[in-house]
This record gives sequence, C-alpha cells and structure tokens, in this order.
Amino acid sequence: MNTKIKLLLTFLVISNIAFAQNIVKMTNNYGSENSEIQDIIDFENIYIEKLNFESKELNGKFITISIDEYKNGKLKQTSILFDGSESDYFKISSDKESIKFFFKMNDGKLKTYIRGQKFGSKKSFFKLFKESEKYALKDFFGSKTELNLDISKKNAVFAIITPTIHKDGSGSYCEVAQSNIEAEKLGEHFSIPHYFIINIEFK
Repeated sequence: MNTKIKLLLTFLVISNIAFAQNIVKMTNNYGSENSEIQDIIDFENIYIEKLNFESKELNGKFITISIDEYKNGKLKQTSILFDGSESDYFKISSDKESIKFFFKMNDGKLKTYIRGQKFGSKKSFFKLFKESEKYALKDFFGSKTELNLDISKKNAVFAIITPTIHKDGSGSYCEVAQSNIEAEKLGEHFSIPHYFIINIEFK
C-alpha cells in the first residue's frame, strides 16, 4: 500500500470519527397510546409528539427551540419558544434527553407549548392566515424510525404547513415534509404562502 492511499484512509477514518461525534440520534413517539384520548386530540386539531435525543455529546449542553415563520417565500420572523441557556438548571446532564411538543391550531391561531424533563415553556401564539384546519404538523421522519441531527447546527424538526395543491385540485402534506427540500425553500418550491418551521439547537 503506497503512502498516498495510507494517508487517504487515515483521513477518512479521522473524518468519520469527527462526524460521528457531531451526530445526535433522534427518534419519536406520536400522540397518545389511548385511542379514545387520541380521537379527542384529533377532533380538537391538537398535535402531540415526543422527540428523543441520544448522544454522548449532549451531556453539558443547553437546548434552544425556535420557530421560523415564512410568508410568501420569505422569512417573516423568528421567535424563541425555549432557551435553556437562561439557567444552569436546564443543562443536560446525561447522554439522553426527551422533549414533548404540543401544538394546537384553532380559531385562527397556532398555540405552542414544550415540555422537557426539567422545564415547561411559556405558551406562545401565532396568527394563521388560512382556516386553522388547513394547517397540519409534519415531522421529517417519513418511513424512517430515526434521524441523525448535527449537534453543531440548527436543525429543523417540524413543519407546520398547509398542503401543496396539484393541478387536479388534490393536495398533499407528506409530499412537502418528505421532499428533502431545505426548510426555508418549501414555500417557494411548493407554492405554500404561509408556514412555520420548528428548530432545535444544542449549545
């Protein structure tokens, strides 16, 4: 084996190790295990989803959760839903963390609430520009059971969207959420005039 190949293999091994250290494994649990409660949740247009995070790199980090609002293809505003760095009490103290997200679309408003093992966020409200029932919460799992997040970046974990409308008049939510299109370009690509992206950062 010549020197160039050895150097290349060494570089690839080091790169893979560095990449693995930056990865947070994310899984999810959706809604309620009680079918009757889930029926009520669906009737009230409420969405509940728990995200589970696992990585050795989580220990000692803070979580920041934000929401980006897009209108007519442009970022309208970014709001902080929870900022763990406000107190050392919220610092992650293990390699695992779970967070529950609550969203309700009703009476022309989006209502958000986030519950962690050590915190409950304030309730936040955002105006909806179409009928509340036309908005739906979608994650980015698709058919996958887990996703890898980059701990050094801001990661989009949910989209609150209206459907993309096809020429035949039919609409689709999943087509948008599972498209692999960058979050900030969903509106332009799918002609969605108004939507929200929920992001998580580990600092």
